Amino acid sequence: MATKVYIVYYSMYGHVQKLAEEINKGASSVEDVEAKLWQVPETLSDDILAKMGAPPKGDAPIITPKELADADALIFGFPTRFGMMAAQFKAFLDATGGLWRTQELAGKPAGIFFSTGSQGGGQETTALTAITQLVHHGMLYVPIGYTFGAGMFEMEKVKGGSPYGAGTYAGDGSRQPSELELEQAFHQGKYIAGIAKKLKAAA
Repeated sequence: MATKVYIVYYSMYGHVQKLAEEINKGASSVEDVEAKLWQVPETLSDDILAKMGAPPKGDAPIITPKELADADALIFGFPTRFGMMAAQFKAFLDATGGLWRTQELAGKPAGIFFSTGSQGGGQETTALTAITQLVHHGMLYVPIGYTFGAGMFEMEKVKGGSPYGAGTYAGDGSRQPSELELEQAFHQGKYIAGIAKKLKAAA
């Protein structure tokens, strides 16, 4: 039976979505892994989103909390708001109380990826503050560490991401994920999918 890896994300301006798509490709590159993209529900009205200049959402289906339990591994992605995950994703996790009571997510490996507006905007604090959500569910946090190799030490170009997970810088919104950032996202998907596959085989 295939190992199911769900990439669950919230993206307002498309930066996190692009990382999610690469993570999905990376996870799908692992044999016997079935990766799937999901979005969490939007909490803002269409009128508000239009005033904020947000583009249309991607085609990934909207996930419900209950569907998280069907995955063997989860990779969560979100933009940063003041060094923490966006409220839309937090609202989704706040609705997982039923899964918490039954501990249906306990033991599942989970990763995190993110987008920030600037280099000091939360590339590490966003992941650090998100880990509490995984802990209360008993999930196994899987950072990428320095497994991305030389790409982790890039100093000549602006590059998001950290040992905590893949990331990008959005700047004023015009900057898009770089090739190196997308490569790191692909790596994260492949890396976590490989771990999830091993854990499922050992169960």
